Amino acid sequence: MNSTFLKSMLIASTAFVAVASPSFAQNVIEGYEPVTADMLLNPPAEEWLMWRGNYENHGHSKLDKINKETVGDLELAWAWPMAVAGIQETAPLIHDGIMFLQTNNNIVEALDAKTGELIWKYTHALPELPATWSYQANQARRQKNSIALYGDKVILTTVDAKIVVLNAADGKTAWEKQVLDYNLGYSYTIGPVIADGKIISAISGCSIAGTAGGCYIMAHDVETGEEIWRFNTINDPNNPEQQASWGDVPPENRWGGTPWATGAYDAETNTTYWGVGMPGPYAELIRGSGDGEVLYTNSTLAINASTGELNWYYSHLPRDNWDLDAPFERILVDQEVDGVKHKMVVSVPGKIGIAWGLDRDTGKYLWSKETVVQNVVSSIDPDGKVNINEDLVFSSVGETHMICTSVSGGKLWQAASYNPDNASFFVPLNEACNTVAPTQTEFTAGNAVGAVKFGPRVLPEGITEAGLVQALTVSPTAGEDKWKVRSRPSITSSVLSTAGGLVFGGDAGRYLKAWDQDTGEEVWSQRLNAPIGGYPATYEIDGEQYLVVPTGYSNSASSISSAHPEVALPTGTGNSIFVYKLAK
Repeated sequence: MNSTFLKSMLIASTAFVAVASPSFAQNVIEGYEPVTADMLLNPPAEEWLMWRGNYENHGHSKLDKINKETVGDLELAWAWPMAVAGIQETAPLIHDGIMFLQTNNNIVEALDAKTGELIWKYTHALPELPATWSYQANQARRQKNSIALYGDKVILTTVDAKIVVLNAADGKTAWEKQVLDYNLGYSYTIGPVIADGKIISAISGCSIAGTAGGCYIMAHDVETGEEIWRFNTINDPNNPEQQASWGDVPPENRWGGTPWATGAYDAETNTTYWGVGMPGPYAELIRGSGDGEVLYTNSTLAINASTGELNWYYSHLPRDNWDLDAPFERILVDQEVDGVKHKMVVSVPGKIGIAWGLDRDTGKYLWSKETVVQNVVSSIDPDGKVNINEDLVFSSVGETHMICTSVSGGKLWQAASYNPDNASFFVPLNEACNTVAPTQTEFTAGNAVGAVKFGPRVLPEGITEAGLVQALTVSPTAGEDKWKVRSRPSITSSVLSTAGGLVFGGDAGRYLKAWDQDTGEEVWSQRLNAPIGGYPATYEIDGEQYLVVPTGYSNSASSISSAHPEVALPTGTGNSIFVYKLAK
């Protein structure tokens, strides 16, 4: 399809209309303490200032009052129903005794983190979309960690591709900026990282027909919203190798490359690290890229936070044909071995479930480790070059292959955790396979250009349990097995590790669990109202440690539910948060 015609058709099709009411403030937070740059560099242990707790994306807390000996004394302190339905991927932030909670449809709430009392609520004015724009409409239902804290502000990225800055004290809008054109399909589904005086964010919607040619990581001035730089993940004119990797496909006919998870930040080198998603259309037969690697899809990018220039990249799955993207959290790990400091990026970046260790300064491959069953990567060379199983590459429309893992298997958005005290890496995973076949599809406004058909999700042969939490001990030379815990239902939440020797997470069976970090033994559990979801966090107020856990609708539960039919899923969404503390 002619991309110029397609874009003009999309632009002319319809403009969005605001239909929701603006924010209103029930109360005002008196004496709110601004979040400083120093706080972000060294977050107080008793607070949870970022979606994974710190710039390094560790997902680990230094708090230890809730530990192996006391976890059995946890009791419910308070609970709160979420404002709207949709997929439960929220990441509560806690500062100065306030919990800032973002929900789907870009609603932000401020609650007293000790009592659960609502202080204020912001409701973003959402666009009204044509009924045929189904993929784009779904973006509002899967908002992840869409807020960040800085100064006396709450910084929100929205489904209509805006940055909206709210006053933390009352939820009123301080300023907003339209970043990209929502009518083309662009939207935000993840929040920014605030670093180096910038709002560093990444756009979504890059698999929607109208967004051909550009998918971006961007930096805006944190005070004014002025754009400072942008990096295009599928069109880098400064790198001939990147251009050649798409074969004869010109930039205006490229899709994909969405960074689906918020990046990490190394303040010492002023570098930000992001993962990038799959190419579009999904099969090379349809997209016309031949056997090219289609860079920078399924890659780790190291970007200079001052200039937006690329320092290095590493491709985890070149030549993706199956929507097995690798965009999820990158974790920064520092270790000293024999007096030598090693700086690494450690991650299980995507659906194939392979763990990687990379040198953080150079991108050099250090090691890899397989976790779940997969048949797509046949080998990884000593220099880190990934080789795919070419028997699974499609040669004709309708040709079908069984692919492991599935489009909803392996490692998804549910984030891993790293404990620097014992070099332990805890990863939530799921076993799943499905058939994939390329199709001939008309690209239409507001819809994805995947052009494949997926079969039902099934468990790999010989596997009877969908869920897996795997612990690895990581070093500059290896990721070694520490323990594995399997569960019949799928794992549906991120995991949180703590200095109390525990790992928290949960599953589609509605069980919130605590595992012993050393052994993987389950030491506590409680069944809640819906699958455990989002990003559990912990904080401390007046000497008491709290644990906050989201629950609600989960694609990770429903997509593989046929593999564990005895585990009933709720008919409603049940989107809520539950907050625990130790009984006195």
